[in-house]
Amino acid sequence: MSQTFSKKGILALAVATAMGVASYAQADVKIGVGGPMTGANASFGEQYMKGAQAAADAINAAGGVNGEKIVLVAGDDACEPKQAVAVANRLVDQDKVIGVVGHFCSSSTIPASEVYADAGVIAITPGSTNPTVTERGLATMFRMCGRDDQQGVVAGDYIVDMLKAKKVAVINDKDTYGKGLADATSAQLKKRGVTPVLEEGLTRGEKDFSALVTKIRSTGAEVVFFGGLHPEAGPLVRQMREQGLKDVKFVSDDGIVTDELVTTAGGAQYVDGVYMTFGADPRLLPDSKAVVDGFRKSGYEPEGYTLYAYASMQALAAGFNGAKSNKGEDAAKWLKANPVKTVMGEKTWDSKGDLKVSDYVVYQWGSDGKYKQLEKQK
Repeated sequence: MSQTFSKKGILALAVATAMGVASYAQADVKIGVGGPMTGANASFGEQYMKGAQAAADAINAAGGVNGEKIVLVAGDDACEPKQAVAVANRLVDQDKVIGVVGHFCSSSTIPASEVYADAGVIAITPGSTNPTVTERGLATMFRMCGRDDQQGVVAGDYIVDMLKAKKVAVINDKDTYGKGLADATSAQLKKRGVTPVLEEGLTRGEKDFSALVTKIRSTGAEVVFFGGLHPEAGPLVRQMREQGLKDVKFVSDDGIVTDELVTTAGGAQYVDGVYMTFGADPRLLPDSKAVVDGFRKSGYEPEGYTLYAYASMQALAAGFNGAKSNKGEDAAKWLKANPVKTVMGEKTWDSKGDLKVSDYVVYQWGSDGKYKQLEKQK
């Protein structure tokens, strides 16, 4: 440490002391970003952090939250419920966050949100779709995405109307998100007159699905719907193709919206033709053009939930600034009464914290290992 730096540091400390320690300590507001920063689903945590940080930078440049600068605090839950609760308690008790962008896995968001609600901390999840997230009457819990009971309808209708399937195998990963979505899709299939020929669960972390593929083959299924995430979806679809089920269509969900699907499947040739449900691609919206261009100039493609996290941060800031308060309850009340302009267009929420408009559509992966939004059903 140089002598010059030491003198400057002492002077800064003296000035801060003269101004009052309390006002100096409150120069920033902290917002947590909860999700899988490590582990099999870390690509989603990266999307969250990239989007939230870019939004925070833009908000800070425009004046911040009630005149204070946003500082992000990452909370790695690894998509594990117990770890998510520990993360939530740390963000609340130690880091003193005023809001949270998160979590990702519904099984993590549900218990973590109880901690936030008890502390009066507002949370917006960019990606947790299980209905329970917003069905418990938590005043400070919001979504920037749709729900499984909306997504399942889109998936079920697409399988019936567009893929013309009569025999459908419905597989799930036994997790809150995956099973919930598989159940919702199965219910819609049955409503449309198609009873699944197989409803089966697999275990997250599994890699050998030979027995399951054999069972799928024995049913004569024309379509396999998988409710879950890319670490299992990739190996499952690869093993289906390797074991001769090349013509069986594979449909999944917003848990595979990452280029990591190609990696877990072992190559683009295995994901070619895979369908998935997800919200309408926000990268195609006029409101997102400048932000998307900025990401791309930096060398990062804002895929998946990147812009969802960006919009979640925008909503949090709008809530605090609109309420002229850094209290979560005040921001929550304001958001439920006012629309917010975001990178994903204007958003409004109902009394539960759900978006008033859901925009699920179907995408398809190509031989180039990239996914594209298909035209909406007529």
